[in-house]
Amino acid sequence: MNHAPPKIVLLVEDEPHILSLLSDYLAGEGYQVLEADSAPKAFEILATKPHLDLLVTDFRLPGNVSGVMIAEPALKLRPDLKVIFISGYPIEIYESGSPIARSAPVLAKPFALDTLRSQIQQLLAS
Repeated sequence: MNHAPPKIVLLVEDEPHILSLLSDYLAGEGYQVLEADSAPKAFEILATKPHLDLLVTDFRLPGNVSGVMIAEPALKLRPDLKVIFISGYPIEIYESGSPIARSAPVLAKPFALDTLRSQIQQLLAS
């Protein structure tokens, strides 16, 4: 049996406990997780990692940066990248006016880890 390599997820979240919780969970689900706790770190990873399957990003990030500001350039580099936004303020994502915000799933915090898992599976299956 040939095993497909693990899917690679870039997780962008500035709250350390949420970052580590989601990272541990996704790793346990068999994903390779790259963690970024800020936009500069996320951009650094995007600049150096040639392959990513999925971007899971918080919407509100330090430095007045939004998850959309990370997703837009990421998608320019990798048009087939899948994106999921997580946010305590989902309405702000829709109000951002970004086309990505209209097409990418948004999980309102707090969300169940099962919800995240099924959302990821759905996206990566398509």
